[in-house]
Amino acid sequence: MTTDTMSPEALPLDDFWQLIDVARGQVTPDRPFADVLTDVLAARPPQTVLAYERSFTRLHDELYRWDVWAAAYLIGGGCSDDSFMDFRAGVIAQGRAWYEQVRESPDSLARHPIALGGEPELLEEILFDEGVNYAAAKAYPRALGDPEAWDTMVAEGYDADSPEETVLGEDFDFEDESELRRRLPSLTALLIGGGAGS
Repeated sequence: MTTDTMSPEALPLDDFWQLIDVARGQVTPDRPFADVLTDVLAARPPQTVLAYERSFTRLHDELYRWDVWAAAYLIGGGCSDDSFMDFRAGVIAQGRAWYEQVRESPDSLARHPIALGGEPELLEEILFDEGVNYAAAKAYPRALGDPEAWDTMVAEGYDADSPEETVLGEDFDFEDESELRRRLPSLTALLIGGGAGS
């Protein structure tokens, strides 16, 4: 395996988000986003799949923050480390505009159309999307025509990016409702009720 294969460049952001949009446009009740995204990626050259994964990892890591985790905690009624990975993947799956809003202010999720539609509990269903984390790993062997390709590459030392080490931002107790209301007033009001409105 060549060095180029082991260390691909990230996709330009416009190209990355275009792939997300293409997949979003093909979702049906029988074909969830993660499955469609895998199909979209598998139809691209293998290097594009690896470049996508590097971009995905970087965008995913940018949401590795306490305030974003608090939003996931509120929406999910709790949120483990693994669930937080799924939540960040689900935010990416919402497309560029929502990703950028959440990165700027996680409290903006209180204005998501699902939340505004009167069923805020459905936010959990759409935002915790485990399968999105593995789209490239499933697509790459198909794109290369080698069922063992991803496992072989990982065994040889491939890593999309450096591992996460610390959560960014100021740590706080997610079970402290007053802190949640101060930091995420709209989401707290939506999901817990009372207090500060949106």
